[in-house]
Amino acid sequence: MTKRERYKFCIDYFLTHAPNAETELIYDGAYQLLVAVILSAQCTDKRINLTTPAIFEKYPDVYALSKADHEEVFQLIKSISYPNNKTKHLVGMGKMVVQKFNGQIPMTVDELSELPGVGRKTANVITSVIDAQPNIAVDTHVFRVSARIGLTAGAKNPLQTEKQLLKHTPEEYVAVMHHWLILHGRYICVARRPKCEICGLRPVCRYYHKVILKEKLVERIKE
Repeated sequence: MTKRERYKFCIDYFLTHAPNAETELIYDGAYQLLVAVILSAQCTDKRINLTTPAIFEKYPDVYALSKADHEEVFQLIKSISYPNNKTKHLVGMGKMVVQKFNGQIPMTVDELSELPGVGRKTANVITSVIDAQPNIAVDTHVFRVSARIGLTAGAKNPLQTEKQLLKHTPEEYVAVMHHWLILHGRYICVARRPKCEICGLRPVCRYYHKVILKEKLVERIKE
């Protein structure tokens, strides 16, 4: 099977089974999504969705956040991972957006990456979700799933994965590819014990053919 055929199979599958895939973070606009994504590092979307309503109520826009007191923000997010660092990132982000970007969340990867707490992955999420730019955010799920299936090969870091996915994914599907892969990794192709028995991508999945089927063959021989 060629790489083109593998990509086509996967895209056709996702279009059929997850045509409206989107982030599971609850937000309204670029500001709220940026806050949520900054907080989501090493934390579940479910936990973030329980945390952000109080933040958005107290700090409804970037101007309010830029004037926030560190301790008050900390108290609102202390139940999530790394609350101290994330508090610094949120307040710092607010200040920079107001001072450098005139209160407007920037919409380029390079400008977003200047903000505290914002790396390339977060910048790609914001630009693809809010502005439908053809960018792919690579988190641990995307990195793992794309390699397992065989959409990427030999990628040693998220940037290499991103470049390979961009190269082979038709532009009209780039913005949604992140959501397809992250949701597949979150619910089907999980890290420790992927649920291959219910996965519709088995016909083209390298991991299934090289690892799972081989294990089954060994078990049969032992019997």
